[in-house]
Amino acid sequence: MSNTTAKKPSPLFEILFNVFIPSMILMKLSGDEYLGTAMALVVALAFPLAYGGMDLVRNQKFNFIAALGFISVLLTGGIGLLELDTRWLALKEALIPGLIGLAVLGSTFTRYPLMQKLILNDTVLNLSLINQRLRESGQSAAFERCLMWSNYLFASTFVFSSAMNYFLATWIVTSPAGTPAFNEELGKMTLYSYPMIAIPSMLMMFGIFYYIWRQIRVMTALETEQIFHLK
Repeated sequence: MSNTTAKKPSPLFEILFNVFIPSMILMKLSGDEYLGTAMALVVALAFPLAYGGMDLVRNQKFNFIAALGFISVLLTGGIGLLELDTRWLALKEALIPGLIGLAVLGSTFTRYPLMQKLILNDTVLNLSLINQRLRESGQSAAFERCLMWSNYLFASTFVFSSAMNYFLATWIVTSPAGTPAFNEELGKMTLYSYPMIAIPSMLMMFGIFYYIWRQIRVMTALETEQIFHLK
């Protein structure tokens, strides 16, 4: 049996498949002289759906966040094809990251907060040495509180995403569903969401990891090369 891990696709490939190509199809090919409104929507949404399917086949395991993304794409297609009120699109855009944020927040009150599962990984951190130093310095409880606060901060990134998604949807998508204008606005919203939501959310995530790294250094007096498995 092979124990090789699946190769993760490059971020550029991910952005092309999930953001750029669908946006260009919606913005440029929705006219009747090209694909038409409905077909352009179907073709554009086929790209993130295909990407999610390939990721599922490649990793061969259920991913809660990926599943929500898959459902989100299907709901977007349903709203466009059934020509529902655009308010449903705004609610859907806010709902998906909101549900993820609630799941992250809820994990705080379980034995395994999500940030603890993400960070306390022995393949990345030298956990045995870190835990030893925390016990020696009497900082184990303080570090647990640090992880709890980081979980709250992590949940807040999804609150930000939910609010910004709702704002973008109500600001950009104003045309009736089922029209070329709706498709074009949907494409613009997809393009704008990357610099206005995804990048700030990633920067917030980096800030959380930096906070935890600083707390580990302060509580354990370890150097960076001692904290991480750098080889």
